[in-house]
Amino acid sequence: MSVTGLLTGFIEELRAVGIPVSMVEAIDAASALKHVDLSDRAQVKATLGATLVKHARHADAFETAFEIFFGLRTPSPELEERREAADRAVIQSTGAGSGGDFDADALIRALFAALRDEDRPLLMAVVRHAVRHLSGMEPGRPVGGAYYLYRILRELNLEELEAQLLEMSRGEQALTALEERLLREELSTRLEEFREELRSEIRRRLVADRGPRAVARTLRRPLLEDVDLTTATRQELAEIERIIHPLTRKLAIRLAQRRRRGRVGRLDVRRTIRTALSTGGVPVDPRFRKPRPGKPEIVVLADISGSMSTFARFTLQVVYSMAAEFSRVRAFAFIDAIDEVTGFFGPGTEFGEALGRISTEARVVWLDGHSDYGNALGRFADDYPEVITPRSTVIIAGDARNNYHDANVPALRRTAAAARALFWINPEQRRYWDTGDSVIGSYEPVCDGVFEVRNLRQLASFVERIAIPVTRPVRRIA
Repeated sequence: MSVTGLLTGFIEELRAVGIPVSMVEAIDAASALKHVDLSDRAQVKATLGATLVKHARHADAFETAFEIFFGLRTPSPELEERREAADRAVIQSTGAGSGGDFDADALIRALFAALRDEDRPLLMAVVRHAVRHLSGMEPGRPVGGAYYLYRILRELNLEELEAQLLEMSRGEQALTALEERLLREELSTRLEEFREELRSEIRRRLVADRGPRAVARTLRRPLLEDVDLTTATRQELAEIERIIHPLTRKLAIRLAQRRRRGRVGRLDVRRTIRTALSTGGVPVDPRFRKPRPGKPEIVVLADISGSMSTFARFTLQVVYSMAAEFSRVRAFAFIDAIDEVTGFFGPGTEFGEALGRISTEARVVWLDGHSDYGNALGRFADDYPEVITPRSTVIIAGDARNNYHDANVPALRRTAAAARALFWINPEQRRYWDTGDSVIGSYEPVCDGVFEVRNLRQLASFVERIAIPVTRPVRRIA
């Protein structure tokens, strides 16, 4: 593949994974590469990173794509045979094997020696030998790299190896708690380096077999802002928690700027006439009053049952992180009953602590603790009529799966009639709406908008939309 084709494929992969790369940025990257040594991967990587990546949270996706398209290639069969012989000689030089057929125990002993002595040449020989003999890779086999990595690690049993290294490093001396912790962290770092080298070697061999584009598709992972909140892993949720505050802060700044640069205010007749005196009374330069756009009141109703609890958590967190952009925020949680939880988010309260109190103190269960939207909406309309004013924007967050209870559409209609606008955000994919016990279709005609919101990007886009008030009432479908 030519350099141009490689760069084009790389940029297409960045776009496919969700990293925004404009045509101008692509041209800048190609131009910048003319001024670096293309044989120096570090220079090429730094150049592409500087011209194509704009957010630190995109760095991991960039790293993966770069290793696929610009990683070291597997040598020819002749060179590979010589390298295998050299790797076997390096491993045998440690006394871990005696030549001949592959010996898994000898490989483990060589890995132990490489990690103990921090011998990188030996470690790389072990990596290549392990991938050749333990991964089970076959040409043309449509299997992802994670499977091959799993096979290798299963045979090497790194947990036992780490325990042996720890025991050997301790020796007979008594370590303090700090020394013990530092030792464990050091060994974990070495083992993680070994795992990363295994991933890189597997990736190189897959690229040599299938080409970079095919491998990129198998290793592609969504950006954190595109991860489905209802199915995210624990690690992904922790990473999302880490980026949500900078994301909402940036969103709040953008909204404040848009509000300041809002449309012009009403015509200022007095100033217009006074200005027109200089043009013979012709108002060629009309003057306008400074616009004073109002901030909406937000009322959030969040389903916190089952898998919806994670979605509700991030919905509430985004809204409350941007509370300054709203004149007032009130929050209600529900399962089959509803309770106000605004007070749990007082000044100085940790968000995690507030969520813990909601799950233990809020009165959100009426009968069996299964979602009953009809009863929750009915109780909200009956018990909290004063909450909704003509300035209120109501957001209902939930999948509208009602466990075959009565949907109680009239209760939602009463709330919608009293509010300025009512929106529903649903974390389910649209193709699953109105299947099974979903009643979203019954509620949709009453709402000013029903949106599929499955990730942080969609959630931020929705909040940005409702934070800028419309200038006329929204027409509802009867």
